[in-house]
Amino acid sequence: MAEPLSFTEVPVQPSERAGPSDRNADDTAARPAMGRAAVIGSGFGGLAVAIRLQAAGFETTIYEARDKPGGRAYVYEKDGFTFDGGPTVITAPHCIEELFTVAGRRMDDYVKLVPVTPFYRLIWSDRDSFDYVGDGRAMVEQIRQRNPGDVEGYERFVEYSRQVFDAGYTELAHTPFLRFWDMIKVAPELMRLRADRSVYGQVSRFVKDEKLRQVLSFHSLLVGGNPFSTSAIYTLIHYLERKWGVFFPIGGTGALVRALVQLFEELGGRVRLSTPVERVEPRHNGPRVTHHITSPGAATDWFDLVVSNADIYHTYNKLFRDVPGSRRVVKRLDKLDWSMSLFVLYFGTDRPYRDEVVHHTVIFGPRYKGLLDDIFAGSGLADDFSLYLHAPTHTDPSLAPAGCGSFYVLSPVPHLGHAPIDWQRVGPEYAERILASLEAVLPDLRHHVVTKHWIDPTHFAGTLRSHLGTAFSCAPTLTQSAYFRPHNRDPRIPGLYLVGAGTHPGAGVPGVVNSAKATANIIVEDFAG
Repeated sequence: MAEPLSFTEVPVQPSERAGPSDRNADDTAARPAMGRAAVIGSGFGGLAVAIRLQAAGFETTIYEARDKPGGRAYVYEKDGFTFDGGPTVITAPHCIEELFTVAGRRMDDYVKLVPVTPFYRLIWSDRDSFDYVGDGRAMVEQIRQRNPGDVEGYERFVEYSRQVFDAGYTELAHTPFLRFWDMIKVAPELMRLRADRSVYGQVSRFVKDEKLRQVLSFHSLLVGGNPFSTSAIYTLIHYLERKWGVFFPIGGTGALVRALVQLFEELGGRVRLSTPVERVEPRHNGPRVTHHITSPGAATDWFDLVVSNADIYHTYNKLFRDVPGSRRVVKRLDKLDWSMSLFVLYFGTDRPYRDEVVHHTVIFGPRYKGLLDDIFAGSGLADDFSLYLHAPTHTDPSLAPAGCGSFYVLSPVPHLGHAPIDWQRVGPEYAERILASLEAVLPDLRHHVVTKHWIDPTHFAGTLRSHLGTAFSCAPTLTQSAYFRPHNRDPRIPGLYLVGAGTHPGAGVPGVVNSAKATANIIVEDFAG
């Protein structure tokens, strides 16, 4: 039986590897025009902000603890199968394309994104199904067959989602909320759109069919939010996907990470892999502050600014733990609500299962709200589960040996603060339960699995240093959004900036890439004078 963390992690061959800095900590003679920037973490947010800073004239170095870049988008390879570790739903591709544009490049020269359709197939325990697509007429026809009375309500929901998109994404996603006044200015529009209601609650005002309510509300789970408590502002995801589609990179999400790393290094940026940051010490020299980074096996190096793409709690409780102001932030973070964690099972099969499922399949269990209550507030592991099944070889067969299939299946589970489960003991049995349940859509699956591996909340807590083993940082509730979320620039620690799921606007690939745009804009403004 496979054991957790049993993959052989095959190293990449980037142009810059870990090693001691060739600069003395006090050497300021070669200071670049805009300054020296350190980015801690190479997830999508870290890579995006590093590219923007390097293109703007900063000398930028990325510190990555693991042997490969990508953060949650780490790539595992085993027995000829390639498994993307994390983000697999790519939406709003222009956000990524813009990173190449600001660097004077074309994304198509680095990576190819192809559309995925249907966006998702949703399957219930009674074998009922719904193909979620971008074609409005096809959506309406499926709804008409299910409940004709919901057609008009769905069309009103699409218009509502468009309005939320215009207000919550187009206007605000890459706008930092550094002052309370920033929130006051947009509050009337958010209240008009009833951002105080939950995603599920607002959806329910438009459609009556319970399964259709699930179809239109599950998206908040993709950014770590409970549909019954996440702000209705996240209904914008429906219009965002309908407007721009859902995509997948040929070569997997890892190919997109490699493209961003290549772009960054071509611009002159440096990536230090296998170089975890232990501590950051800001030092004041008159009006100037430099940040001195300590990492095992490397000489201490200095920077004018630090952007943390690390877990928000880890940033303040570990990296800046002795810095005045950090304990105050930690106390505030202790009071926040946090997203759920995940159990992710990667498996390869000796048959492709091309006709049974689509690229993105959501399999609902017999309970919806009850299961979500157990996941977000329960003290143990529920007996049932809902699953997201990713089948990338449906789009790119090269990710598995010929005639085979590469998959991962994701089950939302409580974080370690709610349920201190012994995952070393529970993991193998939970993995078998998931495979058994998948046989309802992938016949005889357990006889065709040739390799498998899983990660659980202890992986998020240990390897990824995520607070409580959460998968998406602090939850996207209304009182933890925009101004009320940790800011893109720390208000008390000079030269500390944040990027990624724990800051504005939040989790998801568009969210963290937009956080990079907001943060980079602040930094350029701060250092341009």
